[in-house]
Amino acid sequence: MNKKYHLFDVYGIELEYMLVHQSDLKIAPIVDTLLTKKNGKLTSDITNGKIAWSNELVAHVVELKTNGPTKNINGLAELFHKNITEINTLLNPLQTKLLPTAAHPFMNPRTDTQLWKHSYSEVYELYNRIFDCKNHGWSNVQSVHINLPFFDDKEFEKLHAAIRIILPLIPGLSASSPILEGKITGFKDTRLEYYKTNQKEIPEMAGLVIPERVFTKLDYYATIFEPIKKAIKPFDTHNILDHHFLNSRGAIARFDRNAIEIRLVDIQECPKADIAICALIIEVLKLLVNKKLSPLAIQKRWVKEDLFLILDDAIKNAETSVVNNLDYLNMFDIEHSTNIQNIWKHLYALAKPNIHKSHYPAIETILNEGTLATRIEKTIGKDCSNENIKKVYTNLAECLQNNSLFSK
Repeated sequence: MNKKYHLFDVYGIELEYMLVHQSDLKIAPIVDTLLTKKNGKLTSDITNGKIAWSNELVAHVVELKTNGPTKNINGLAELFHKNITEINTLLNPLQTKLLPTAAHPFMNPRTDTQLWKHSYSEVYELYNRIFDCKNHGWSNVQSVHINLPFFDDKEFEKLHAAIRIILPLIPGLSASSPILEGKITGFKDTRLEYYKTNQKEIPEMAGLVIPERVFTKLDYYATIFEPIKKAIKPFDTHNILDHHFLNSRGAIARFDRNAIEIRLVDIQECPKADIAICALIIEVLKLLVNKKLSPLAIQKRWVKEDLFLILDDAIKNAETSVVNNLDYLNMFDIEHSTNIQNIWKHLYALAKPNIHKSHYPAIETILNEGTLATRIEKTIGKDCSNENIKKVYTNLAECLQNNSLFSK
């Protein structure tokens, strides 16, 4: 977003998917082959009309994103889906296909991880040297990123305040990673459980996941970017890492394009669900930014530690996580302890008039039947055999191909 936009003028959405073998669903590190097939020669970014494709840190993950800022998210589910079916058509002769959800259910990162070996690879190699990327927190994570613009410090203040408030509730809407290495982990959002600690070698990078109380560009640099730069210096001897990318909080300010990127959303079973979640989050943020829920001064008061406590429980329990902090609940006009599912139902009722009706079925499936993680767990039941997990995830791959919701 090089041109500056005002709050909610435009949006940028990014979706990440795994490439897997059709027969056994094992990961297929051939994104370079896919991009070469599409483009005629290897390139790390491909423009395909309104959607762009690109590689990621690991060789089995492809990212689809809006090609620049878009004014309207309502047609995006169909646009993304069109690109997904095109990719699956290209992959079919290679006996490979795309797989959704935020974590592969039986990947072994120690043996299965292959880093991207082409453009930008020196950055990935450096990351690998510092953090050892052959673990779930780096090589087995697929998410949705929501990019929202701000024009100046005044708009940044409102947007950052609102986003910080909403971050703890996101796993209760989007958790989709309940299984790792063939076992139910006990965390509905295992991706975020790893996200908390995957950069423990340099804790300045992710902080407490919830960003600090900073509401101007100057403060952000002093409080977040400068400590990151200082901490990375001994490792980044050739100065190749950018502080914008090193900041790994759950929402990061991109002053290079005047946007904040929300990173806590797990990818779902199909774009219809992803875009519906984005639409709901965006409309609730608008309510917060426009002070329809609580004054800016109250939103800004929240320290990261208190918000993290709510997030941390949501990572484990998703929509069934109970929030007892009445000061937090009062911001949404809720007067008693309740679970995150009920908080989202309440927020959805408030935001619904501003959400396009095409998103209602997906949102209501999630709010009534539970997060995708919950639906996956229920479907698997007590049978965690490889065969049963494979059956469920084959079904999820079909949901992706058909742009249909996964229902228990």
